[in-house]
Amino acid sequence: MNNYPDRGTARPLLVAQISDLHIKGPGALAYRRVDTAAALTRCVDMLNRFTPRPDLVVISGDLVDTPLQDEYDHLVQLLAPLEIPFAAVPGNHDDRTLMRAALPHLGYAQPSGALNLVRKLGALDIMLLDSTVPGADYGTLDAATLAWLDATLAASPARPALLFLHHPPFVTGITHMDVQNLRNAADLAALIKKHPRIRLVAAGHVHRATLTTVAGIAATICPVPNHAVALDLDAHLPPSFNIEPPAFHLHAWFPGDGFGRLVTHTVPIGSFDGPHPFHGDDGRLL
Repeated sequence: MNNYPDRGTARPLLVAQISDLHIKGPGALAYRRVDTAAALTRCVDMLNRFTPRPDLVVISGDLVDTPLQDEYDHLVQLLAPLEIPFAAVPGNHDDRTLMRAALPHLGYAQPSGALNLVRKLGALDIMLLDSTVPGADYGTLDAATLAWLDATLAASPARPALLFLHHPPFVTGITHMDVQNLRNAADLAALIKKHPRIRLVAAGHVHRATLTTVAGIAATICPVPNHAVALDLDAHLPPSFNIEPPAFHLHAWFPGDGFGRLVTHTVPIGSFDGPHPFHGDDGRLL
């Protein structure tokens, strides 16, 4: 007996997560070096070509860089070719008012304040939490957001849920990023323990693929399509970035007993040699 699923296993629901786009005005480079617009264009093209196509794209914050109106205008133009529905939550580089106006079709849960959002994706709930604090780099889930999350989770206790926010509710060891993380992570952890239907907490902000647990469930940080924060675990460097292979996360939820099963894949962005077969026409390994 083995643990491999048979070929008849139902197709999973697929949620692609992209993050930290940092779009500038047309022609401008982030940090005078990074063409974030070109990076997003490559990412959108990859998402449109991916097979099987994701059911939803979640953008987990820092959609623009400064933020300015022309950056949001440019963002909307760059996202227009995306052929997959998307939802977005702000990061510390975003402006709530400008973002709400730029993306009016998203239908945030509240008409003002935090840009919280829920999407029902088949048997799965996708919840986006606005962790931004206007004028600050660190994050907090305010009282209204926590109350909204508690009530929304309580309304459908049998449906599994994935939570997305910008600021990680855990430390990574990268000091200059950890001082900007979610300040009231304990409040979120309490709700995770209260509502066992939460299967994942997925963040952005740190520009690196990262995995840990929060309150006993999987917690991840999404890789980025542009520049990666340097993996400096002993604080010997000033805050800095590297140009590393770009990627996004693909969260695959498989229905099943209880709240189903979730697997997260890191998907590199680009064109690569392959796919090549492992076996020849005779069925033998090449």
